[in-house]
Amino acid sequence: MLDYEKLDVYNCSIEHLAFVFKAMPLVPRGYSALVDQWRRAAVSVPLNIAEAVGKTSEADRRNRYAIARGEAMECGAILDVVRLLEVAPDVELARAKNLIVRIVGMLTKLCQ
Repeated sequence: MLDYEKLDVYNCSIEHLAFVFKAMPLVPRGYSALVDQWRRAAVSVPLNIAEAVGKTSEADRRNRYAIARGEAMECGAILDVVRLLEVAPDVELARAKNLIVRIVGMLTKLCQ
């Protein structure tokens, strides 16, 4: 197991990404730019977390965690838009949003 795999924030981001991959095909035609942005932001979160763990300087680590935090915030806003499109049950969207809230909270602490 690699060091980043031991982090709750990483595992939550992977769980959120699984939701995104499942929900993407449900978004109606005409929203391909939104889907692409959602996919890129959601993928970026765990990748930046893993990259942060591999950095040797504290400043570099914080920078990568801050990038991951920004991408997670973007995912939260996209979830708000997706909710308006009514593509997934509210309970699933709420679960995904709760994951984002947890992820942002953990990343905020890691950025300090």
